[in-house]
Amino acid sequence: MASSAAAGFLSRGSSGNNSNMRGLVQFIADLRNARARELEEKRINKELANIRQKFKGINHGNLSGYHKKKYVCKLLYIYILGWNVDFGHLEAVNLISANKYSEKQIGYLAMTLFLHEQHELLHLVVNSIRKDLTDHNELFNCLALHAIANVGSREMGEALSGEVHRLLISPTSKAFVKKKAALTLLRLYRKHPDIVQPQWAERIISLMDDVDMGVALSVTSLVMALAQDNPEQYKGSYVKAASRMKRILVDGEYAQDYLYYKVPCPWIQVKMLRLLQYFPPSEDTHVRELIRESLQKILNLALEMPKNVQQNNAQNAVLFEAINLIIHLDTEQALMQQISTRLGKFIQSRETNVRYLGLEAMTHLAARAETLDPIKQHQAIIIGSLKDRDISVRRKGLDLLYSMCDQTNAQPIVGELLHYLQNADFAIREEMVLKIAILTEKYATDIQWYVDISLRLIAMAGDHVSDEVWHRVIQIVTNNEELQVYAAQNILQYVKADHCHETLVKIGGYILGEFGHLIAEDKGCSPIEQFLALQGKLQGCSSSTRAIILSSFIKFVLLFPEIKRRLMMVFHAYSHALDSELQQRACEYLALASLPDDELLRKVCDEMPPFPERQSALLFRLHQKHANTSDKRTWVVGGKDANANEKELTLTKNPGLKRAQSTTGTPVNGTNGSATNGTNGHAKGMNDLMGLDMMNAGPAEPKTMKAPPNLASAAHLSPDWEIGYNKLLLKPEGILYEDGQIQIGVRTEYRGQMGCVILYFSNKAPVAVSSFTTTLDLDPAEKENLSWEVKGLPESTISQGSQSQQMIMFTAKNVFEKSPTIRISYLAGALQAVTLKLPVVLHKFMDPAELTAEDFFKRWKQIGAAEREVQRMFGVKGGRDADREINESFIRKTVEGFKWGVLDGVDQTKKNFVGASVLHIGEGRKIGCLMRLEPNYEKQMMRLSIRATEEVVLSILMKLMEEKLALGISTQPEVILPPTRREISDTFGNILVS
Repeated sequence: MASSAAAGFLSRGSSGNNSNMRGLVQFIADLRNARARELEEKRINKELANIRQKFKGINHGNLSGYHKKKYVCKLLYIYILGWNVDFGHLEAVNLISANKYSEKQIGYLAMTLFLHEQHELLHLVVNSIRKDLTDHNELFNCLALHAIANVGSREMGEALSGEVHRLLISPTSKAFVKKKAALTLLRLYRKHPDIVQPQWAERIISLMDDVDMGVALSVTSLVMALAQDNPEQYKGSYVKAASRMKRILVDGEYAQDYLYYKVPCPWIQVKMLRLLQYFPPSEDTHVRELIRESLQKILNLALEMPKNVQQNNAQNAVLFEAINLIIHLDTEQALMQQISTRLGKFIQSRETNVRYLGLEAMTHLAARAETLDPIKQHQAIIIGSLKDRDISVRRKGLDLLYSMCDQTNAQPIVGELLHYLQNADFAIREEMVLKIAILTEKYATDIQWYVDISLRLIAMAGDHVSDEVWHRVIQIVTNNEELQVYAAQNILQYVKADHCHETLVKIGGYILGEFGHLIAEDKGCSPIEQFLALQGKLQGCSSSTRAIILSSFIKFVLLFPEIKRRLMMVFHAYSHALDSELQQRACEYLALASLPDDELLRKVCDEMPPFPERQSALLFRLHQKHANTSDKRTWVVGGKDANANEKELTLTKNPGLKRAQSTTGTPVNGTNGSATNGTNGHAKGMNDLMGLDMMNAGPAEPKTMKAPPNLASAAHLSPDWEIGYNKLLLKPEGILYEDGQIQIGVRTEYRGQMGCVILYFSNKAPVAVSSFTTTLDLDPAEKENLSWEVKGLPESTISQGSQSQQMIMFTAKNVFEKSPTIRISYLAGALQAVTLKLPVVLHKFMDPAELTAEDFFKRWKQIGAAEREVQRMFGVKGGRDADREINESFIRKTVEGFKWGVLDGVDQTKKNFVGASVLHIGEGRKIGCLMRLEPNYEKQMMRLSIRATEEVVLSILMKLMEEKLALGISTQPEVILPPTRREISDTFGNILVS
């Protein structure tokens, strides 16, 4: 057979010598391949038979680990060649349980290649993997982590994710094991997000401070993925990233191994800069200053000329991510001015990557900037980028032109885009059409311009026009009376042309059917000419377009009786069409047109009413390409108005969300689509043309997952928190909390409505503590009443016996009742955390007042009773038999601790206490407060009366004083921090001055 085929090739004429030779060569090559395949199959079958015999023979139990590994390796090679080796799957699984690393490694390799997520043997290896995860051999740990990450089934993830997390947080795990554990969790989270537990968040965030830069990098990658979906749960990573960035860039805290061509740790810099963009800008001035220092350092380093390509690439990677963060912050005006000039140079760079990144950063700037003037200066260069040799640069240029478009430059930009559309790549034509349609509608100031551009766009790129675009054109024309005549005239001219795109025919069929009678008297627009124009397109169109034309013809029957005979002929012809839809349509229209009167036909063919709110997918289609990426962007392609709408960002993150589209700025009155005459009608039309404003999206799907607990809130206070808190209610300094590992001291000073609180953290543990983190929290109802500003963060690592401090400035903007809380977490082997209530209460903002007896009683009477007085009678907790008691010294000390100015000799009864104070709230707001305390030492009872110029403070002060006085004399020893108060007074004064 082969010889006859070859003879056939050689027997042909000399005119086909070249083709014959090529055919012969191909034939010989195919023959050789077939022969080689036959030999390969024969050899593989022989080898498989030998391996099957070894595994299933009587000596199988005597096979050494080496031979098992050898045969599994052979099976791996055969499997890679494409042959079936099902019988060896179980042997590979059994090899995982081997004690030698080399044998276990081959077993894991075979398992990850042979088994898929739904494989029936997969459940057999879960226990073996768990055993390797708990083994003290780090290499076994890594093999198990590799297997989990590569297979990554839900069953395996749910069973083993806890062990993976344990390896990640264990203080005994080596750095390379932690890195693999973090990346394994990342892989599991991307496939099955619910596997990562909410309670792991705080512990995972703490590892961002790990001394090993590789661990910090891997954990940051994990946190980036988690923070995108759970920003509230991982908000603690914001301060961690800002602090670590500052330590790397400004303080130079990094190993020399991570200095990449003079750029310190560029990968972790990029990730942390990106992570900071997932959160709104911090309101904390200290954190903002940390970020500002780091960003300024990056900009300064970028001014240095790189010496090689690697340094240039690393430097640019960090620089462009820093630029994106500066734009995201939108508060650093000095930094914004620096990057605006640089971006103009970047988009003109000779390097394709730099041009691409420059255009993307400028698109981000256009999405956030208040004014587009700095970007418009480079409009000619940006338009020129549409002709760049690289398609990715052309895409970015298109994005930027779309984002920088406004009322002033809409027409030239749309004109350039239309001009370029004729020669644009097919890969971006649909996106260009969509953006041109949106810009034309959004910024149309002339109704005729809108119609011209829309029809011209469809004529030029009809194959790339989605249905949403031409539906939108019909919708706007229908809802605007002033557009109908002009649109009908223009679409008729397009339909008359010999070559007319089918999408234009659809528009023509609808518009002429609805509004063709408005132009029937115009030259070249007679009923017969409209009919002939549409009839000429019937044969070359799809069934859906023919259906639209037939629907327009039934309306012609009513509007143009003079051509009814021709129309009936068309209906009769299509009543025998093979397409069932067209046949049914034609038969029904024929029956309607044949009725003796037109009453039913008039009802059926009544004018279309204005479109109500409809679903529009224009912006959905535009943003959909960014919606499913693993790294979600925090802004959308478009101007500041698009990014100011939270629904736009929701759209990019949830592409399945349906959004209602308003087609009318003002509803059209009447059923015939007529608009209000005069100026108001024109204004209404303009509102319609700018109708891409997305309306309410409707209710989102209810979430069944509970919100993660806020561990820094008052609901999670640590045991014994009240011991130090109660002491410090009446003292400016002391110990707030102490255990075997940490001591927390507090010093405070208040001036007017401002208060300075300095926290001292002393490490009592026998080793250094790391990842030291503090988080402040306040009841949401009180956040408008009490604000704070952090002036410094504690050190991330506190060595044994050392101390770190944190300064916080509080401002009482209004009367508040609940105190702020603070959560302190740190690593001392395992994660340790305490949540405490800070002794920042209302009476701390009071100043004692000195009054004479005459002035006191005068003001007491002026304030009066009723709403401005509260009075309570109470005794010591536990009654007279309790271990506590009240005496004159205790009461005086308590009253003075509440910052009342004790007025001796004012009350006629000498044992009574009278006090006066002024509460400072907000900007210069003062509330006068008076107090009278009548003790009965025999019965251990008290009557407390408080009057104030504003009744809102009465219940709060009464509650605080009653709780403290009812405790009686405290038997707990008092501890005072050794340094003097001069230090805090000087510090407080410096802050006020600055």
